[in-house]
Amino acid sequence: MGRPSFMGGRRVGLARVEGDSMRPLLRAGDLLVVLHGARVRPGAVVVARFVDGTWVVKRATGARRTRAGDAGWWLLSDAPEVGVDSRHRGVVPERDVRAVVVARLWPRPGRVPRVR
Repeated sequence: MGRPSFMGGRRVGLARVEGDSMRPLLRAGDLLVVLHGARVRPGAVVVARFVDGTWVVKRATGARRTRAGDAGWWLLSDAPEVGVDSRHRGVVPERDVRAVVVARLWPRPGRVPRVR
C-alpha cells in the first residue's frame, strides 16, 4: 500500500459501490473519491459502517441521537425499495460515518452533489 493522500488536512480515499440502493446517482461498480474526516452535512453521500459491520454508501438525511444519546446520522438509500438503511438499522453513530463522497471517479467521472 502506498502513502495516504491528504487534501486540506483530510485523508483522501476510494470506495467502490456494491448494489443498486443509490441509483440513479450511483451504480454498482462505480469507484468513488471520499474524504475521511470531512464534515457531514444533511444531503451528503457518505461511507458508513452499520453496527453489524456492513459498510454502506448512503445519503445522510439528518443528524439524530442514538438510543444511548450519542450523536448520529439517519442514513437513507436513494432507491429505498432496493437497499437497507436507517429505516431497517436505526441511527448510525457519528463515529461510524467514516467519509464523505465527493466524486465518482470511474466509469462515469463526475461530482457527487449534496442534496439539500
